[in-house]
Amino acid sequence: MVVAFEGWNDAGEAASGAVRTLKDVLDVVPIAEVDPEVYFDYQFNRPTVSIDEEGHRTLDWPSAVIYGPTLPGVAAPQLASDAELRVSGNNVGNIYLLLGTEPSRSWKNFTAELMDVALAADVEGIVFLGSMLADVPHTRPISVFASSDNAKVRGELMLERSSYEGPVGILSVVADAAETVGIPTVSIWASVPHYVHNAPSPKAMLALIDKLEEMIDVTIPRGELVEEAAAWEAGIDALAAEDEDMASYIAQLEQARDTVDSPEASGEAIAQEFERYLRRRGDGRNDGRGDGRPDEPWRGRD
Repeated sequence: MVVAFEGWNDAGEAASGAVRTLKDVLDVVPIAEVDPEVYFDYQFNRPTVSIDEEGHRTLDWPSAVIYGPTLPGVAAPQLASDAELRVSGNNVGNIYLLLGTEPSRSWKNFTAELMDVALAADVEGIVFLGSMLADVPHTRPISVFASSDNAKVRGELMLERSSYEGPVGILSVVADAAETVGIPTVSIWASVPHYVHNAPSPKAMLALIDKLEEMIDVTIPRGELVEEAAAWEAGIDALAAEDEDMASYIAQLEQARDTVDSPEASGEAIAQEFERYLRRRGDGRNDGRGDGRPDEPWRGRD
């Protein structure tokens, strides 16, 4: 099962975007959904209204949905006729997805519901996707850190164990419950440049998908993500070209990235950045601004 939650764990919508990409190309159908009345505060996670193709207004409520492989004898959803837009590999028919919004309350009961579904479906492993805001340049490869609390998995996949201590999101709670009931887990986190926090990051989505392929033994089509990632980077380049302070700050990040070991080769460097991020989010300081975002060093300086 591949898991992502919108909210605290989803900078640049990278994690949820990666799972949505999988949902669009896999033959999966909803098999379980939590009751939003039980787990969500609608003043914090508000429902949204949209207009369908027939002009009807519909409400979409925050929730969490588990998708499973299409059952034998059940017609699969119609995908694009282009075969290149289909997932391939030995595990294609075994992939479950969990996509939702981080709940506002009753995390223990919420997690217990998810574990009941996972156990009933005989899920043998869970991969959690997350993304964090970090002091990294958009012009370099996205840093990705994979870890596991399961000793056997760490040995098989040559992963590290996170040494982080401090506040956590729903991913950590679900991961702990999964390990407790005997389902091994892996966590994959991508670092998203904090100075572009307001926009989705297709480049980070791609980085998560690249790493995910290694974990679940499938080949995932990228669709338009490659072009979108290039356009994302070009758009930030254009903004920086018009803002001297922003360009100077990005250059500093590039120099820092280039003068140390690449985070792709150093899990410790990414883990340290991850820990700094979680502490900023968890202690209420948020680098002095209180809105959950790091300071923008090029703004408001004398």
